[in-house]
Amino acid sequence: MPTPTPDGLVSLLSQIGAGPIPSIAGEPPVAHPLHRPIDIYRAFVADILARVAGCETPVVYESLQIPSNPVNGDLVLPVPRLRIKVKKPAEQCAEFAAAFPDNHPLFQKPVAAGIHLPFFFAPLSLPRLVLPYIFLRQQSYGNDPDVGLRNHAAPDQGRKKVILEFSSPNIAKEFHAGHLRSTIIGAFIARLYETMGWDVVKVNYLGDWGKQFGLLAVGWQRFGSEEELAREPLKHLLDVYARINKAFSPEQEESKKARDEGRDTAEIESRGLFAERNAFFSRMEAGDQEAMALWRRFRDISIDRYIATYARLNIDFDEYSGESQVNKATIERVESILREKGIYEQDKGSWVIDFEKLGSKGLGIAVVRGRTGATTYLLRDVAAILDREEKYAFDKMIYVVSTEQDLYFRRVFRTVELLGRPDLAARLQHVNFGKVIGMSSRLGNVQLLSDILDQSREAMHDVMRRNEVKYAQVDDPDAVAEKVGISAVMVQDMSGKRINNYPFDINRMTSFEGDTGPYLQYCHARLNSILRKAGLTKQDLVDHLENRPDGLDANVLGDKSHATDLLRLMAQYPDVTAMALKTLEPSTILTYLFRLAHQLSSCYDVLQVVGAEGGRDVMVARAALYEGARLVLERGMRLLGLDPVER
Repeated sequence: MPTPTPDGLVSLLSQIGAGPIPSIAGEPPVAHPLHRPIDIYRAFVADILARVAGCETPVVYESLQIPSNPVNGDLVLPVPRLRIKVKKPAEQCAEFAAAFPDNHPLFQKPVAAGIHLPFFFAPLSLPRLVLPYIFLRQQSYGNDPDVGLRNHAAPDQGRKKVILEFSSPNIAKEFHAGHLRSTIIGAFIARLYETMGWDVVKVNYLGDWGKQFGLLAVGWQRFGSEEELAREPLKHLLDVYARINKAFSPEQEESKKARDEGRDTAEIESRGLFAERNAFFSRMEAGDQEAMALWRRFRDISIDRYIATYARLNIDFDEYSGESQVNKATIERVESILREKGIYEQDKGSWVIDFEKLGSKGLGIAVVRGRTGATTYLLRDVAAILDREEKYAFDKMIYVVSTEQDLYFRRVFRTVELLGRPDLAARLQHVNFGKVIGMSSRLGNVQLLSDILDQSREAMHDVMRRNEVKYAQVDDPDAVAEKVGISAVMVQDMSGKRINNYPFDINRMTSFEGDTGPYLQYCHARLNSILRKAGLTKQDLVDHLENRPDGLDANVLGDKSHATDLLRLMAQYPDVTAMALKTLEPSTILTYLFRLAHQLSSCYDVLQVVGAEGGRDVMVARAALYEGARLVLERGMRLLGLDPVER
């Protein structure tokens, strides 16, 4: 087969009867024919219509859209987007349709639909262009490494760099549903940027500093057990925190009530657990050896357990940092600038920023350094941004944190602007998400992420055992149950828009019915079984595509609607990943994969491989079609973080 180069594409197109791909001007390039097969079709349509309409080719190219419903075409041109005012759009549309060449090797003759001009790909072009295109790229299909270039005109300037901060649990609190969502969505975004050629730094910014750790230390002194810590380290720390937090609750309520009534809370917070908590944290900030030794011990325990859990999700991090590691000199520099610019002011012993006075409506007043002298999240996070800019020289930094922190990140980014760095603030982005409903995260009734994954794995194992014959054929049932169970958890999380809340339902997510993770795994396993049952190898398929380019014509797949519709959908995958990069929505990929799985389901009975009429050529060609679909399905699943199973 021709290589995936410009010359290789020319050779591939010549076999179909099409000429070289028309060039589309633009910097950065607007067309990506080496990475997106539909861009080949777009370029030909744009070239033809630009000459017919008398306008610039890039204008037509960027006006072409992929309809949401395939019955409306593979590409569609809303004629008003060309802004040609000589005639009414409907008249122009009809004229463009009439002027389009008959018998074009890549397109059926278009028929105007009001002000829209739809284009359908020629059925015979799809298997002979799209299948070789997918087979040549294999694991890189859907990737577009050129997107991450700093300068397309000068590629030697290197790649853009993005920092992804996600997961980021507090070591003094539970790792629950919110951290699960941040972990899943953040890892997806990291993989997405990697496929688009960006340099990605994945940061787990632990909540390992602050007064909540002081409270944990006080709890350890009261409720800690070395024996329990050795047996179940993380669970015991969480239990200790739950118990001390329960004891602390009355004092918190008293302080809140006083604050709501406009009374000074200083006296309340100078005694009891408030005082003990603050005193321990003050020792930490002063570098007290005993306090720091306990802090390091609990931090290390937490990180070790997190790493093991992340490994089950095929996730790793480039850096485990935390609030504790923010440079103190940077914190002092931030405060110095805030004072110099008159942004910092004192209020009842605390240092605050009154965003309302500074013209930032809706941001209220934020404490930057508390009355005890302790730093706050806001101050440490702003300083961390400056540290990271100096360390990484990033082009973008993304925080994947729930919608509950929307106000907080608006304050952080605004503070960076107030420091005199609007350029830096413009490179910061908060990607938010909704809640998981029905998964308890109440202190004292905690579901750890590892517990959630265990529960899902066992549910899938129970389902697998119901079919004794197939269960016996699986080499490692435990490993398969783990992969399918994790798919169940992750797919349920990514099924809707990330901003939406969703109900956690173990029975629903482990079902093989409907659009679930197990259903996708089943679809992938079934595609794998086609080659096994046909007695074919993947090399047999490659040889067929190389030696028999005419073997994918009408007598094999031809204009059968099932094969054509499947190929049309397979061709869209790189455009789907490009759209996902704009939206940062896992559901963009997942919705596409379910469409692909449903289309495959409608093909199996119509396009049979084993026992196909027409002999070996038909069998091999159809097997190549299904293998191409499997490659696309696998790419999408891996992009989402799912590990496809063979059986």
